Amino acid sequence: MKRVLILVILINFQLQAQQILPERQRAQVVDEILKDRLDNLLPKLMDNTGFDMWILISREYNEDPILKTMLPATWLNARRRTILVFYRNKEKNTIEKLAVARYDFGDNIISAWDKEKEPDQWKGLMKIIEERNPKSIGLNYSDSFNICDGLVKTDYEAFMSYLPKQYKSNVKSAEQLAIGWIETRTETEMIIYSQLVDITHDIIAETFSEKVITPGVTTTTDLEWWMRDQVTSLGLETWFHPTVDVQRSAEDLGNHLYAFSNRPEDMVILPGDLVHCDFGITYLRLNTDCQELAYVLKPNETKPPNYLVDALKDGNRVQDIFTSNFETGKTGNSVLSESLNESKIEGLRPSIYTHPLGAYGHSSGTTLGMWDSQGGVPVTGDYPLHENTVYAIELNTTVTIPEWKRDIRIMLEEAGFWGEDGFRYVNGRQTKLLTIPRVKPNHKKQP
Repeated sequence: MKRVLILVILINFQLQAQQILPERQRAQVVDEILKDRLDNLLPKLMDNTGFDMWILISREYNEDPILKTMLPATWLNARRRTILVFYRNKEKNTIEKLAVARYDFGDNIISAWDKEKEPDQWKGLMKIIEERNPKSIGLNYSDSFNICDGLVKTDYEAFMSYLPKQYKSNVKSAEQLAIGWIETRTETEMIIYSQLVDITHDIIAETFSEKVITPGVTTTTDLEWWMRDQVTSLGLETWFHPTVDVQRSAEDLGNHLYAFSNRPEDMVILPGDLVHCDFGITYLRLNTDCQELAYVLKPNETKPPNYLVDALKDGNRVQDIFTSNFETGKTGNSVLSESLNESKIEGLRPSIYTHPLGAYGHSSGTTLGMWDSQGGVPVTGDYPLHENTVYAIELNTTVTIPEWKRDIRIMLEEAGFWGEDGFRYVNGRQTKLLTIPRVKPNHKKQP
């Protein structure tokens, strides 16, 4: 634990300087975080979900999504068939972390199989099970949570064929345990998360600036690839291709698919445009997902028009209503319904489609609406909110702009944390439109 605390201090110092760590230091951070999660978080999760044994089975290049989050930093994939066994003895307050593999699974999980003594890997696994006599065995299969459904059919069948008869009724879906592992963030991770979001905001701010955009020349597609190149140049990755789209007075409002798949490519950005992006990065095994807006100033404009400023305020108001309804134990569908109703009472026209965020971009946990399921989402929307979880607060509100003789959609997305002290944005949110170009404080345009 001492190493983790020291690491937290070091990371905190580095984050102040907005430093992106070199690969060797990233590996050290990843492994320290993983050790903390396995030693301190996993026992709590197993106790809370009633499992005393959790078994994960994967083969190289076909990894269980949960197991992938447990890989040592220097392992990019599983090796051959990898079997991990976690055994929790609550009475003794111990947790065994075993690998039914020929070698240790990094520094955190030790090898518990000698192939020379027992050539059959499955029999080696059964020996571990019989020696510990678990009451509840969790396997990663799930109908509704894709990330928790990592056990392939052939490995499941092999496992069950070898498993002694007296244990077969003890086998259950580890869905709840797997979700808990994926959705729960530690204190150290949240320190890091703030930097991730800050980097994301910085890239968006530079993208939506005169450094990158020349009105009348630069296209939306240019910006998308510029963002990809920027991520690569920083030694980072992204988990989805960025999108950039434009709303302007001369265009009709499309449906919700406009920003995702039906938007025109290579639209030339012009003065008077409201520009929107959807962008996220991957760093230190965490992910961001962010949508922000910018306005392209017309000649002699020094700020966005008031009707767009007010439109953004409407979007912020929907955010406030939505996050004020967060409550531990409340389902995503309940939060969604309450928030939509309250927003509509205030005369707003909201659409909410918020998802868990963390180890994966579209992660496992509580789903709070989908753009095409505003009446609630079966199963995943019925999953309750847990503390120490992160969400992409993704939503929009439709606003009528008389000056444009049309409706526009204010689309926003920011990482938000739900914890013991309530809701907070991980690293702030957009409350003012970015302007292209930025207005220099010592230069004023002539009237």
